[in-house]
Amino acid sequence: MSAYIIRRLLFMIPTLLGIMLVSFVVVQFAPGGPVERVIAQLSGSDTGASSRIPGSGQGGDFGGRGAQGGSSIDSTTSKYRGAQGLDPEFIKKLEKQFGFDKPAHERFFLMLKNFLVFDFGKSYFRDVSVMQLIREKLPVSMSLGIWMTLLTYLISIPLGIRKAVSDGSRFDTWTSGIIIIGYAIPGFLIAIFLIILFAGGSYWDVFPLRGLTSDNWANMSWWQKILDYFWHLTLPIIAMMLSAFATMTLLTKNSFLDEIKKQYVLTARAKGCAPNQVLYGHVFRNAMLIVIAGFPSAFVHAFFSGALLIETIFSLDGLGLLGFESVLNRDYPVVFATLYIFALVGLVVNLISDLTYTWIDPRIDFETREV
Repeated sequence: MSAYIIRRLLFMIPTLLGIMLVSFVVVQFAPGGPVERVIAQLSGSDTGASSRIPGSGQGGDFGGRGAQGGSSIDSTTSKYRGAQGLDPEFIKKLEKQFGFDKPAHERFFLMLKNFLVFDFGKSYFRDVSVMQLIREKLPVSMSLGIWMTLLTYLISIPLGIRKAVSDGSRFDTWTSGIIIIGYAIPGFLIAIFLIILFAGGSYWDVFPLRGLTSDNWANMSWWQKILDYFWHLTLPIIAMMLSAFATMTLLTKNSFLDEIKKQYVLTARAKGCAPNQVLYGHVFRNAMLIVIAGFPSAFVHAFFSGALLIETIFSLDGLGLLGFESVLNRDYPVVFATLYIFALVGLVVNLISDLTYTWIDPRIDFETREV
């Protein structure tokens, strides 16, 4: 097993390199980079998600420098839309500040070198390091991702097993109807419905609408802090869970149904094994393999893309919202840092998922398998 783990860890290197290279190349051809963003902000034509001019650090005096420009135009200004009338030296300073005074390949290898030691630099449009931004947003994404995935598996697996055992019964029919309805409704609509119903929208004002904790959280006792934390998480987690819960329940049911119909189950029953012994002693470890296979994608999806709309609706400032705003604002250090972290997390979780296979079914031997 150790040889397989080493091979997988080594395989992560070219995988991460490929992900970052493809993303970097795509960004080079994407219109409206950070220089264009600043030019648009100075000209008042910025219609992006965040139209504020960088107000601190090196970006604080953009307006003053730009005002010095005459009408001279050279190759530097002509390659940026809306740069006519700005001082070419000012444009060159912008390029140097954002690192665009270097060739693309040099910027790419410098980025890889820094990423190896988790040095993500500073945000283009915020006077703060990217790592600090990620640390500030991480608790929100961790809370949503971990609790949503954990609760989904804790509820879906027992329910899916029960549905498989009682296939075709009234319980199976009614629960399938509820699950399908829950899956058909988008998570953001469920979130809005929950707000209207339970967060002071039109009926009951039971749950809060903003943040992970209350304003007086620091003054609470430890048990009050725990209750307050889960009080804030209740509605976002419910809104995120329903679609994943439906998928995982049906996947578990179908996996167990497929195993229950196999010959070895009939043989075990013919030998007089108790139903629970057949179900959990023979069927469980085989049926759970396909369920575990979906864990990495479910975990990473909940951590990032699945939480974006929920973070926005419930005013939770997490990594999903940070990454989305960074893409719109062309804040490339933040974009590449979040991409790198999520790719790395996905690869590690995928490895853990494979190792869990051997824990559930020791017959699986990855040593003889190529990566």
